[in-house]
Amino acid sequence: MTHLTKNFARPEKNEEVATFGSLDPSIQELLTAAFQVRQRAYVPYSGFKVGAAFRAKVDGQIFAGCNVENAAFTPCSCAERTAIAKAVSEGATEFSAGAVLAYEPDVFTTPCGVCRQFIREFANADIPIYVAQAIDARIAEKQELLQSDDPVLCTSIFNLLPSSFHTYRK
Repeated sequence: MTHLTKNFARPEKNEEVATFGSLDPSIQELLTAAFQVRQRAYVPYSGFKVGAAFRAKVDGQIFAGCNVENAAFTPCSCAERTAIAKAVSEGATEFSAGAVLAYEPDVFTTPCGVCRQFIREFANADIPIYVAQAIDARIAEKQELLQSDDPVLCTSIFNLLPSSFHTYRK
């Protein structure tokens, strides 16, 4: 049996960890929107709050969403899909950047596989994705949501989902 293969060019993995304070103010605004909406997450079963925000490419509007759980689990909606579905329902289908915030000690929580494919559906070109940790104790202490020296993973949808399924429609 002969296997046909093509040598498709894959983008180089280009990720880095930067500090919140070193990021452009427009990215800080996006991360802050994700942090704020995370507080509205409906998570009575897992307690794992996630917030996401995406900036529309055309007018720069930010669409934010949080995760919403359900006792049956299957109908749950992740924060990333909530934010993008909200944007699509309001006419935005192209994005210039995305942000995701959740909290697990010592790690960045990146979008799940389903959300990666969902984001990719609306990314005809690579878009940056910024991932940060949300520290709940800061809310109780009335501190800044994200502080200047907080680490932020700067990645992209092509890095998170290489060789993804896409129809490449025009």
